[in-house]
Amino acid sequence: MPPLLLFLFLVSCSLTAAAVTTSDSLQLELLRLHAPAATRLDYLRGLFHSDHLRQRSIVQRIGQRHIRRRTLAASDNTSSAAEAAAVQDSFAMPLSSGAYTGTGQYFVRFFLGTPAQRFLLVADTGSDLTWVKCRPRGRGGRKGSAAGEGRVFRPESSVSYSPIRCSTDMCKSALPFALATCPTPASPCAYNYGYSDGSTAKGVFAKESATITLSKGGRRRKLRGLVVGCTTSSVGASFRASDGVLGLGYSGVSFAAHAAARFGGRFSYCLVDHLSPRNASSCLTFGPTPALAVPPPRTTDLVIDPRLQPFYAVRLKGITVDGDLLRIPARVWDAGRGGGVILDSGTSLTVLAEPAYSAVASALSRRLSTVPRVTVDPFDYCYNWTAAAAAMVPKMVIHLAGTARLEPPEKSYLIDVAEGVKCVGITAAPWPGVSTIGNILQQEHIWEFDLRNRRLRFLRSTCRS
Repeated sequence: MPPLLLFLFLVSCSLTAAAVTTSDSLQLELLRLHAPAATRLDYLRGLFHSDHLRQRSIVQRIGQRHIRRRTLAASDNTSSAAEAAAVQDSFAMPLSSGAYTGTGQYFVRFFLGTPAQRFLLVADTGSDLTWVKCRPRGRGGRKGSAAGEGRVFRPESSVSYSPIRCSTDMCKSALPFALATCPTPASPCAYNYGYSDGSTAKGVFAKESATITLSKGGRRRKLRGLVVGCTTSSVGASFRASDGVLGLGYSGVSFAAHAAARFGGRFSYCLVDHLSPRNASSCLTFGPTPALAVPPPRTTDLVIDPRLQPFYAVRLKGITVDGDLLRIPARVWDAGRGGGVILDSGTSLTVLAEPAYSAVASALSRRLSTVPRVTVDPFDYCYNWTAAAAAMVPKMVIHLAGTARLEPPEKSYLIDVAEGVKCVGITAAPWPGVSTIGNILQQEHIWEFDLRNRRLRFLRSTCRS
């Protein structure tokens, strides 16, 4: 990659929660991609629809845990101790990010292969596989058309690309959604991802390297031995806005596990307001998070539950509205009793299992009973918003295990859907079932996932770099 071109993609990420010099860490810049839809309501309707499809997919995947193949622990990795020690010495990775689409997700710029090829990937804590749209040598079609629109990875152009054979133990027991078919021992390990909205991603697994840039000195290094998917066929709306997925889920084959193992066992992100201008950005960081040093963050257990993997779960004690603890059965928060709560960067609106949704939505609506209601499909509770209504907004607090409290800004649960109209931005999921804290409720907070110590730390921030 020419030095000038690389320079154009390098940016520094700093968060306004604290003015601290960045220590050894790996950083990728995040950009919120929101709708070029005709109206904001059209955009939010799209989010509502895609979130419900994703929630269905989450429930299906969790329900299939007992028949899935064994997944490697997140502490497992294939890199040498010498490489790990070298990277942990002083490395960080800032990458540029930026695009404008109609999805409700967050994206990173990612450099894969040797020499590096640049891609825009969905940053997804609910995925354990990193994959890119791909066209191996010999496949037909116009340039960029394989596996859908956008850029495609060319394996033959990368000297570090190494297919994983279907006869290996890794293919047979560790790789998510690997197919059992193995025509010959040397055949590549194939996968077929299926999503509840009908979207699919099909391809083969390989080992590959990513180019990272250090936060100290801007030096470039390689993360070797990454498990990636070369997706040769993708169908559906899930993938139109990106070139693939960056797997941040809890799994031995995820990018999060691989990179965190070399950068202090942790990663973090900070999501800008979901309605920010298209050029607003924030950071995905691997390694120490200096902005969490002052003031001290809220801390709770990061629950790694085999029943919920690859998703990250938290323990909820309850939800209060204006200080009143809502009557929600404890089993709703308990994965062992049909419930549980996950944080998911790929879901936009927060989705609560029906008993919790009814309690929260009713409590919010009672405190807004004097505000004129309006009908806005598909939301249940919407209001004609005025200055008088703004003075009546109830305060919602999510109480986590220990003393940690998530106190989201009002705009994260009473969302703007049109000029002068707000709706309760929380939706219902069937019970029994898992609840999902989406990225809108997570916005304007730094979230640090400490995989080594299984702790979740978070702190309010503007998330502006």
